[in-house]
Amino acid sequence: FKLVDLLTVWNIWISLLPIPHEAILITYKIPRINMKKIALYIIIGLFPFSQVHAVDTEQLTQKSRAAVKALGGELKSTLQKSMKADGPVKSITLCHTVASPITSAVSDAQGLKISRTSLKYRNQNNKPDAWEESVLKQFEQRKASGEAADKIEFGEVSELDGQQVFRYMKAIPTGDVCLNCHGGNITEPVAAELNALYPDDMATGFNKGDIRGAFTVIQTIN
Repeated sequence: FKLVDLLTVWNIWISLLPIPHEAILITYKIPRINMKKIALYIIIGLFPFSQVHAVDTEQLTQKSRAAVKALGGELKSTLQKSMKADGPVKSITLCHTVASPITSAVSDAQGLKISRTSLKYRNQNNKPDAWEESVLKQFEQRKASGEAADKIEFGEVSELDGQQVFRYMKAIPTGDVCLNCHGGNITEPVAAELNALYPDDMATGFNKGDIRGAFTVIQTIN
């Protein structure tokens, strides 16, 4: 719609009435109004809120990256210290108990929701939703096309539970240290501990460089 079109429609409608415009204003006690303003309000109402108020996706992306860096760094540091001091079996127990609190702390500190997910998840709480599953599959396709796993990311404005949000995911490549608990040749003690803590575990059989999963971030857009 154009402003001139709306004004034209108004003028035609008025001209078809059996009584003059001034009589309408007097008879129905309609106050004189600025028709250009009315037309503008109508035009604004025809567009979604997201189009009227542009979302700064670059800023949201940068904030998501910062959260991923914070959580990834904290988890990696904790795991490396445990692996060096206690080995892989006790490190599995440590991850089982501290990963969730660390994730919650980073979410609170960053003012958003961050977690990890995977097509082959270990913890049932990390099962991907439909949007995350779709993005993870796209990540696999992008890697198969030659894109480096550590560079793969994706973000977009979406809707979640009736709320406009910005969703972001960053691929997690499988590194050397990951293979102790996620590789295809894990030891029997490691396998036994995984089976005890995660009886439905699917997060094994990875090779170095594979996409083991992804960080997933949700930011509410006010």
